[in-house]
Amino acid sequence: MIDYRLYGKGMDSYSKLEHVKEMLSQVTHSKNLMFATVLMDSWYATKKLMAFIDDTLNKIYYCPLKRNRLVDDSGIISPYQRVDALLWDTSKIQHGKVIKIRGFPAHKKVKLFPVTVSPHRTEFVVTNDLSQDSTQAIREECRVRWKIEQFHCELKQLTSVEACQCPKGRIQRNHIHCALQVWNFLRRQAVNSPLTVYEISHQPWSDFLRQQLRSPALKFSFA
Repeated sequence: MIDYRLYGKGMDSYSKLEHVKEMLSQVTHSKNLMFATVLMDSWYATKKLMAFIDDTLNKIYYCPLKRNRLVDDSGIISPYQRVDALLWDTSKIQHGKVIKIRGFPAHKKVKLFPVTVSPHRTEFVVTNDLSQDSTQAIREECRVRWKIEQFHCELKQLTSVEACQCPKGRIQRNHIHCALQVWNFLRRQAVNSPLTVYEISHQPWSDFLRQQLRSPALKFSFA
């Protein structure tokens, strides 16, 4: 984990998008981390943030669009239409198509790819890398993004990050920070072990239960 923010309307004047923008700036200019690609979900697919990644940071982004996002694939010949209403032939399904998103500058084009997530769900992923021509490559990029969802699941299920009942914000923030440290420790252990992060987390309890079954500390009696 490189950086994280706790969003709260009463804590500061930053929006979620402003937090993300500042984090990307710090990663690039202050921490000097070498990266080429930014992966994000549809909530962050806004004109300002996408332009910031493209024009200011000079990085490549991949993000799905919401299904009702208006786009144009006709070169201003036809009106804008919902991204999920576009027509696709076999070649475009495999290699993507260049589109313009409504509200973007006329010269700012992106490439759109239909990525099948499940038999009943298709994501429409855009990138500013117009040289990208493989839907399979886009699918591989999206698999990396899934690690973010995996992180959230593990954090909630293994660290009780949502269990803090204290009313004070500072105590809640400390609780979240400790939960993140616990997850980070478990993840490091799993990287160097054949066990999963879940097995490592549950192993001490399993050892304790076996020991208690062999030699219980409290012995039940009907007398």
